[in-house]
Amino acid sequence: MMATGRAPASGDGSGVGPAPLRMAVPKGALFDDTVALLLAAGVPIGGLAEPGRQLIVRAPGIDYIIGKPTDIPAYVAYGAADVAIAGKDMLIESALDVVEMADLLYGACRFVVAERLDAGEAVADKYRHLGVIRVATKYPRITELHFAAKGVQIEIVKLHGNIELAPLIGLADQVVDITATGTTLKMNRLRIVEDVLPSTARFIANPVALRCEADRVTDLADRLSRAAKMMGEDTT
Repeated sequence: MMATGRAPASGDGSGVGPAPLRMAVPKGALFDDTVALLLAAGVPIGGLAEPGRQLIVRAPGIDYIIGKPTDIPAYVAYGAADVAIAGKDMLIESALDVVEMADLLYGACRFVVAERLDAGEAVADKYRHLGVIRVATKYPRITELHFAAKGVQIEIVKLHGNIELAPLIGLADQVVDITATGTTLKMNRLRIVEDVLPSTARFIANPVALRCEADRVTDLADRLSRAAKMMGEDTT
């Protein structure tokens, strides 16, 4: 189990009441839907909807830490945050010790394997001759797990920019990338050849915080889960 970086939010010894829970929320694509979910669940958000340059926003009973999506699992695993909302993809990729408590159903996307539209049998032929193919990705762990499960040997090229460029310039035979609609891949003349895994936003907790603050953490998870299901029903 990961060591926590601060004491659980059980109180400050003043007799005033329990310390606020610390909740990490991801900036970027999931942020607006996260704020909407919190509001729907009746969770106080303070100034979270318009934080400006603030990275910590305080509300009654809860402090929000706004972080990069890739960093959220680390905040929770190492105890800087008690709970968080993070993409399932980030949880798998980080492989850190957190407790996944609820699927929040929004932020849906999927990981796919893609290659050049005109690749034909070239990738399969290369693998038959060399016993390895080169795959570019921002997500090396997810990629490695997927191909290992198939028994396929790969060389991973980790990139940080436009993954779809790699097959076009001969850097890689295939890519593993995240997509919602596949439009960007199609625009760059890539075809999806298989699915890797789906991803949605999840509510997670630090194991120690969950043990010491079971009622508060579980109640928050239940409220968010119920609100997420209601919001999902409203969009169908």
